[in-house]
Amino acid sequence: MRKSNKKVNAAIIIIGNEILSGRTQDVNVVTISKWLNEMGVNLEEVRIIPDNEYSIIKNVNELKRKFNYVFTTGGIGPTHDDITAKSISKAFNLTYGYHTKAYKILEKYYGKAKFNIGRKKMSKMPIKASLILNPTSGAPGFIVGNVYCLPGVPSILKSMLGGLKYKIKGGKKIFSKSISIRTVESEIAQPLEKINRNFKKVDIGSYPFFKLGKIGVSIVIRSSDKKEIDVCYKEIVDFLKKEKINIIENK
Repeated sequence: MRKSNKKVNAAIIIIGNEILSGRTQDVNVVTISKWLNEMGVNLEEVRIIPDNEYSIIKNVNELKRKFNYVFTTGGIGPTHDDITAKSISKAFNLTYGYHTKAYKILEKYYGKAKFNIGRKKMSKMPIKASLILNPTSGAPGFIVGNVYCLPGVPSILKSMLGGLKYKIKGGKKIFSKSISIRTVESEIAQPLEKINRNFKKVDIGSYPFFKLGKIGVSIVIRSSDKKEIDVCYKEIVDFLKKEKINIIENK
């Protein structure tokens, strides 16, 4: 992966009626965001949209102009409601059809006798797209411009990210540290704001949680400057100890 000194950003489009209906819980955002941090890419927006051609085209066209990279998940399978590939072809005004290389990969994977219509459909995409190889189940994802199309099945998606390592031009790696404490947000809001003003390169967030019948707060700090984040982390820990706020976990 090539590194850039510029800030590099990305968005994710989660495509699927099953996510919006609550039947399926999305975990792909967590997987992709952690991977992007390692690549030095800031995830700045996530949208969840239905399996609807107009919605896919509209959102892809909006985000591809706004961000360096756009990742889509879902809708590239063998069923009638898997319309992502066709919709993205339309978004880019590209010919949709059987991708020669993808077709050969799937034909070899399944064997000619078992290469049915549904499986053939997974090789239909913009015919000039670059492929994202799939080491788990054969069916490739694809890349058009700055849009990277991945499957919705979490284990398969995760296995395909490694193949994108040298296709992404990221910035500096994004470091993060977290501290879980036994208190409420109102007790630490002003001190955290004061600390944050002294560290312009660090993002500090606080997130309440409820576990085992007790309330707590997770403080998460993120930065591409390792030295800055270490100093900020120490200042927060020192403040917590001074105020005798119980630290449950820090990492």
